[in-house]
Amino acid sequence: MILLIDVGNTNIVFGFAEEKNLVQTFRVKTLTDKTSDEYYLYIKPMLDSYIIDDVIISSVVPVVTSALYKVFKKYFNIEAKALGPGIKTGIQLKVDDPKTVGSDIICDAAGAMAFYDEAIIIDLGTASKYIYVKNNVFLGVSIAPGVAVSMKAMISSAALLPQVELVCPKKVIGTNTIACMQSGVIFGAASQVDGMIDRIMDEINNHDIPVIATGGLSGLITPLCKHSIDRKDNLTLLGLLEIYNKNLVA
Repeated sequence: MILLIDVGNTNIVFGFAEEKNLVQTFRVKTLTDKTSDEYYLYIKPMLDSYIIDDVIISSVVPVVTSALYKVFKKYFNIEAKALGPGIKTGIQLKVDDPKTVGSDIICDAAGAMAFYDEAIIIDLGTASKYIYVKNNVFLGVSIAPGVAVSMKAMISSAALLPQVELVCPKKVIGTNTIACMQSGVIFGAASQVDGMIDRIMDEINNHDIPVIATGGLSGLITPLCKHSIDRKDNLTLLGLLEIYNKNLVA
C-alpha cells in the first residue's frame, strides 16, 4: 500500500493507494507544535489498518514535513519521499521562478492532466488558487485569501461581529448578523470564483476550457457558482499518485 500525504496549512490529507487506485482517504488538522512522537500517536489509529510499503509527501509546511519524515523512519523503517528539487513531476513550470511553485499546485496540475489536456483548476483551501495548465505545462496561478481566512480576518478586525459557522444561508440579502456575514463570505466567494473563471477565459481566449474544483471548501462553494465545474475532491492526492507512479517507484 502506498501512503500519499498532502500537508496543507489547515489540514493534512492522507490517501492510501494501490497501483493507480485511491482506496481510502483521511483528513486531520495540521498541528505545527507536535513532535514526531506526538504525530505518530495522532495518526496511528488511521495507519493501523494498512500495511504501508512506501510514503510520498507533498507539503507546504516544512516543520510538519520534518516530523512526518521522523515518524516513518522511526516507527515504520520507511524513508518517505517528498516533492522537491530533483523529482520529475511530468509538469513543466513555465513561470518566472519555478522553485517558488508550491508542491500542492504541482500535484493539482498533474492530477488535472490525467483528465484533460487543458484546464482551469480552482483549489479552495486556506488560500483560493486559480491555476492554468495546458499540455503538462503549468502556465501560472492567481492566489487569493481563502474563504475561512476571509471570515477570520473580518471577525478579528470588527469587535462586534460574532464567530460564525461556514454554512450557506438561504438567501443573499440577510436579515440578521449571522446570515449577513455568511452571505457575504460564501456567496462572495462563489462570485469570485465565477469572476476569476471569466477573466482567465478571456485572457487565454478560450471559453470552452474545462474547469476543475478541489480543496476542502469546494463542496460548499462550487454548487453556488454559475459556471459548469467538474469537482474532484482528491485531485491533489491523485496528482501525487500520478507523480509517484511516473517517477518514484523503485
